[in-house]
Amino acid sequence: MRVVEKPWGHEEIWAETSRYAGKFLVIRRGEILSRQYHERKEETVCVLEGILRLEVGRNPPEVRFLKPGEVFHVTPGTVHRFGADDCDVRLVEVSTPELDDVVRLEDKYVR
Repeated sequence: MRVVEKPWGHEEIWAETSRYAGKFLVIRRGEILSRQYHERKEETVCVLEGILRLEVGRNPPEVRFLKPGEVFHVTPGTVHRFGADDCDVRLVEVSTPELDDVVRLEDKYVR
């Protein structure tokens, strides 16, 4: 397993092939990922622990809260953002292999 530290927590990449990828994301309480979309990457996330703040779309985004066991599918071009408001969040993500396909529209960490 490969761990990638992020300003909002970390990723644990447990599968990375030419056809698919799998990783756990751990988002620390009070942190938020960038508002982003992917040009090619397609992903599905399932919340394992905590309550995931999910923002979908823009101007203004729709805000949803996903509990453990709830799933969200992200198709290419879908603007989305994940966050952890009141507690740490752990989720599993399976996706196509384009892990660096991230177009950031807004980022708390100015990346």
